[in-house]
Amino acid sequence: MSASRRAFIKKTAAGSAAVFAGGILPGFGAGSYRRIPGANERIRVSVMGVNARGLALALNFARQENCDVAHICDVDNRALERCVEAVSERQGARPAGFRDFRRSLEDPDIDALVIAAPDHWHAPASLLAMQAGKHVYVEKPCSHNPHEGEMLVEAAARYGRVVQMGNQRRSWPRVMEAIARLKEGVIGRPYFARAWYANNRGTMGHGKEVPVPQWLDWELWQGPAPRKPYRDNLVHYNWHWLWHWGTGEALNNGTHTVDLMRWGLGVDCPYRISSSGGRYRYEDDWETPDTQVISMDFREGMTMTWEGRSCNGKENEGTSTGVLFFGENGSMLIPGGDGYTIFDLDGNVVEKVEGVTEVDPLNPVNPAELLDGLHIRNFFDGIRGIAPLKADIASGHISTLLVQLGNISYRLGRSLEIDPATGHALGDRTAEEYWSRSYEKGWEMRL
Repeated sequence: MSASRRAFIKKTAAGSAAVFAGGILPGFGAGSYRRIPGANERIRVSVMGVNARGLALALNFARQENCDVAHICDVDNRALERCVEAVSERQGARPAGFRDFRRSLEDPDIDALVIAAPDHWHAPASLLAMQAGKHVYVEKPCSHNPHEGEMLVEAAARYGRVVQMGNQRRSWPRVMEAIARLKEGVIGRPYFARAWYANNRGTMGHGKEVPVPQWLDWELWQGPAPRKPYRDNLVHYNWHWLWHWGTGEALNNGTHTVDLMRWGLGVDCPYRISSSGGRYRYEDDWETPDTQVISMDFREGMTMTWEGRSCNGKENEGTSTGVLFFGENGSMLIPGGDGYTIFDLDGNVVEKVEGVTEVDPLNPVNPAELLDGLHIRNFFDGIRGIAPLKADIASGHISTLLVQLGNISYRLGRSLEIDPATGHALGDRTAEEYWSRSYEKGWEMRL
């Protein structure tokens, strides 16, 4: 162990080191956590959107100390029943099931709404939950478009609710350690960060208009989005690749590593952003790019890039997703898991720190359940007022916004000049047309 890392662990013995020794990592003992004042107050949650990622989240919440998963909400009857049964088995109590999550919000005993529905639902559901007096745990991205993110930041302040975004890596112990050491100068002054995501996704084909399946409430699935006919290649995952409901690979997976880069470099909004790419691999209904590069330049004298390859899984640095920071004295790699490696200027390994548990970054449902439990516990601590959030909505919005700006640049086919103070494109009316969206009548977001 290097001297710098020994010093770091000694200085933070009450922090991430205590995670390993005292055991607030789920599955590693919870004795220390029980001794935190207020930690034994039970929190009742409702989970919305439980076909895949939401099912994993519901089960993760159900395994936490002093948490009751009281409600399960989904417009797919099959997913709803499957999740109710799975949560019942894990926590020993059967949650109530709702097709319409708004009925769940009417229950005064529900403390928080957990949102893992499609992207176009994230901000509208978060706002309705806050207006109903609930705290919110919303998966990334926090919004479908920048205006929605701005509204959530304002709403959290106005309604006094705790809102945590699912940037779970903010709570992973070794990642926190890596970022802290980066800020302490372990590779000197960092000035460039490069992130990537690579997968081998297949074609979504050409969908046909068919009758809505009996198990699906298509009207409620669309919710705030203007109405479109049902097609047989949208539900449950391919909506990601259509602008009407989704935000592409950039926000689907890029949000995580863009957030890591921003965290490590200590920056917020860039002054310039550009993006290029396209839908190259297949000819089908997929609208968002399957190959994309986003570049962000900051007035602090730093640059970040994100590379997404949805249909070619060739790894970079031996990992399908990761971040590489470059500094005056070396570089630091944070791969898809909870570990990191430090290199000198010649690329030689100086130090390699392994994570405490395995992570599968290509698992779209549950890549790191035990580690993600720490993020959930941090959400609970925020509700109880005993710890600040690791990924509050103000921070989550900025990380989401950077990737949204990249998508706007891509759709316009040119760079954007940005006001770093606001994140808005400078004097660019065309870019501002992508800042918000139209809503189905009666579903407009209003504070």
